[in-house]
Amino acid sequence: MDLQKNIPIQIIRSNRRTIAIEITRDCQVLLRVPNRMKQKDVQAFVSEKWAWIEKNYREMQQKRQKREDLFQTYQLTDDRIRELAKQACQIIPQRVAYYAEKMGVTYGRITIRNQKTRWGSCSSKGNLNFNCMLMLAPREVLDYVVIHELCHRKEMNHSKRFWKEVEKVMPDYEVHKKWLKDNGSILLIR
Repeated sequence: MDLQKNIPIQIIRSNRRTIAIEITRDCQVLLRVPNRMKQKDVQAFVSEKWAWIEKNYREMQQKRQKREDLFQTYQLTDDRIRELAKQACQIIPQRVAYYAEKMGVTYGRITIRNQKTRWGSCSSKGNLNFNCMLMLAPREVLDYVVIHELCHRKEMNHSKRFWKEVEKVMPDYEVHKKWLKDNGSILLIR
C-alpha cells in the first residue's frame, strides 16, 4: 500500500483487535490491522495518522543515515569492535573506581560487552555491565552511564531519590542523558 507521498506501507492482517503502526530501523512502515477491517477503514486510519507516520519515517531515515555515516567514519568492523572492547576494559574500570570512591559505594565484578540494547546495568549483587560502544560516546556521557549504574547501589530503581543521587554527582546529567536518547540508538544498532 502506497497511500501518500511515496512512503510504502506494508499491511499485516491478523486476529488482533487493535491497529498498530511500526516503523522499523530499516525504514519499513508496518501497519498491523484486524483481519476483518475494511480497506476503506485502513485508508481512513492511515490518512488520520499520516502526519505521525511521515514525521517518524523521516526521523528513522535520518537515524539510518547517521548510522551508515558512523559506520563509515569509525569503520565498525569486528576488529574495530574488539578494539573498542579492549579500550573499554582499560578505561571503564578506572572511571568506576573513581566515582565509586567519590560516591562512597562498593561494587562487584565489572563486565564489558558489545550489547545491542543497553548501555549498562547493575545487578542486585553490585555487578556492573557496560557496553563497549560507550567508547564512541563523549567522555561525559561515559561518566554519566558509570554514575547512573553506581547510583543503583543506593537506589535499585529510577525513583526521584535515584535521580537526586545522580544529580549530586553530575548536576548536568540531563544533558548527557539527552545525548544518549538522541544519539544512542545510532551506536547500538549494528
